[in-house]
Amino acid sequence: MGESDRYIDRNFKKITLGDDSNALMMLVGMNALIFISFGIIQILYYLTQSTTTAFHYEILRWFIVPAKLSSLAVLPWTIFTYMFVHVGVIYTVITLVWLWVFGSILQDISGNSKIIPLYIYGGIAGAIVFVTANYLIPSLRNQVEYSFMLGGNAGIMAIAVATTTLSPDYRLFKMLNGGIPLWILTLLYIVIDVAGSHGMGEQLAHLGGGLIGFLFIVSLRKGYDWSLWMHKLYNWFLNLFNPDKPIPDREKIKEKVFYNTGGTKPFIKRPVVTQQRIDEILDKINQKGFSHLSEEEKTILKKAGETDF
Repeated sequence: MGESDRYIDRNFKKITLGDDSNALMMLVGMNALIFISFGIIQILYYLTQSTTTAFHYEILRWFIVPAKLSSLAVLPWTIFTYMFVHVGVIYTVITLVWLWVFGSILQDISGNSKIIPLYIYGGIAGAIVFVTANYLIPSLRNQVEYSFMLGGNAGIMAIAVATTTLSPDYRLFKMLNGGIPLWILTLLYIVIDVAGSHGMGEQLAHLGGGLIGFLFIVSLRKGYDWSLWMHKLYNWFLNLFNPDKPIPDREKIKEKVFYNTGGTKPFIKRPVVTQQRIDEILDKINQKGFSHLSEEEKTILKKAGETDF
């Protein structure tokens, strides 16, 4: 058993197409829906004989991340939205296929909770690297005014590298002489992605996403799960509109309070014995057994037995 097996949940529900808990299906569907929406808007521009430049300036630029910091300051949300925007049928289909391939492997290995956080972490890291590279690399600095980036490649790279780091010996097509190691598919994807990227800025951005995927798994192995706060935030948001949301447990009150009293014995809270309280404890014994009683409940029973109650 490898080191990564300690992080694999063998009891997770089998992911199926259309399952409400299928994060991969949700992610692919969201990307596809946004692509179709932008496609419809672009068709409307063509029907009104508007130019492609008009579509980019009036619609697309509000959702894709610019390299120029002053533009990014005006459109800060694009650091998140750009990773869900795709243009071009062939490019979009190929991108979503890669997402499905690595996402399905990750779900098979670790369950359903890591794919969306990894995609978001990779996308944000890619945007930061893209903007930074356009200012630090002289050949890119001259074009910073007109440079922008869109697409989920940085997020997919994060998922691919994280999946490979988590289980590099995972085998594909096992009928072929024992199967093809996952790391070979990941290496092939990196080469294809870097070769097909538009300029050094995008190449570095995608690799930056892959680095975040690697660090995500390294941190997970050390006991730090970067995805927890995202799930807590998501659940908190859903509970805002849920009338049946669970009520958090009240803080337990300490039964004994100790403080410096100069040798005086500390105060000990004495439980109040009532017939109703005894009946509740007896019902609890019938339902769960004596071992489930708290120390206070045991004390009440003992006190009731010592007195003629």
